[in-house]
Amino acid sequence: MPSVPLDGDPVPADGALPQDAAAGAGSRPFGFYVHVPFCATRCGYCDFNTYTAAELVSRDGGHTATREGYADLAVAEIRMARRVLGAAEIPVGTVFFGGGTPTLLPPEDLGRILAAVDAEFGLEPGAEVTTEANPETVDSGVLARLREQGVNRVSFGMQSAAPRVLAVLERAHTPGRPEKCAQWAREAGFDGVNLDLIYGTPGETGADWKDSLQAAVAAGVDHVSAYSLIVEEGTRLAARVRRGELHEPDGDVLADRYVMADDALTEAGMHAYEVSNWARGTTARSRHNRLYWTGGDWWGVGPGAHSHVGGTRWWNVKHPAAYAARLAEGRSPGHAREVLDAADRRFERIMLELRLAEGCPVELLDAQGRAAAARAVADGLLDPAAHADGRAVLTRRGRLLADAVVRDLT
Repeated sequence: MPSVPLDGDPVPADGALPQDAAAGAGSRPFGFYVHVPFCATRCGYCDFNTYTAAELVSRDGGHTATREGYADLAVAEIRMARRVLGAAEIPVGTVFFGGGTPTLLPPEDLGRILAAVDAEFGLEPGAEVTTEANPETVDSGVLARLREQGVNRVSFGMQSAAPRVLAVLERAHTPGRPEKCAQWAREAGFDGVNLDLIYGTPGETGADWKDSLQAAVAAGVDHVSAYSLIVEEGTRLAARVRRGELHEPDGDVLADRYVMADDALTEAGMHAYEVSNWARGTTARSRHNRLYWTGGDWWGVGPGAHSHVGGTRWWNVKHPAAYAARLAEGRSPGHAREVLDAADRRFERIMLELRLAEGCPVELLDAQGRAAAARAVADGLLDPAAHADGRAVLTRRGRLLADAVVRDLT
């Protein structure tokens, strides 16, 4: 494998953490993210760390990573996590299988990985266990098996209900399939069901987006995530935009789409608890995502997965073959890491908590940030009542300009 710049400090071969980070493990909420890097095909807009079958063979003829052996690799890293974190009690509150397409693995493989987390760390009673799912990779039988393995929340990649939008995104599923999957998931006894939507795809009309929102609401799910399309460099979509075949998403259109989503989902009884996420009550909120947003600890398993424990953040080698080779040698798959200083941690706390419905404490801000917060209240970007109570809480207009508000406050 060719060398890759670290963009951080080297990770020790045994994965050991700085003493302060390791010593605090167990005192903060803790979860696992398990990255499953396999996809049948790659969508044109996607820049995630994913691989089709032809891309999984090592470039130097060495180790390979296949779907069939992937659960063993994940279990090996989970056992390494236990060694690194020591003997402290660190109960796991959330597990999230993401990708890629986790449901390309048999449900029993996800169950084996989950069982390893439980054996090494212990799952909290009522732990939230989520898997992402491509609608075309599951049916009622697969969902029932996933539920039997201990998965209790599922997130389907719906993206759109409009065939022409799905075609631009190069999504393989047929319209109506995600809604059917949501029905099967409820029948299988899942505690939570999410649909992921994307707005602002080139060629999408307001009517297309309205239809997508109506379809998601009609599916009867308790959670919807809606994200604006980002044209990422290196994707096929970016190449099409660069050639002039498609137009870059327009900022004003994206803002209109967001307002439409907030109106439709709020009317349906789902409320924004984070800028891009709506839930039907507090119990339907994604506990795993809140772990990220509120400064918890998590261990990311798999190629390219990111982890965070006590202010130390690291990321694994990206190619599955390199990941498999590291584990086979008994070495950490960590590629590089960084230790956040107090200023970095304060900035990240403000940036992430400000996206939540409860906002962040004004006392976190320095003098310039507090002055900026007062201006943001006057400009209608922060809620005045919350500000009077000592919290910086975005209004809906503020959510539309969240990145700019964060820059001003920090």
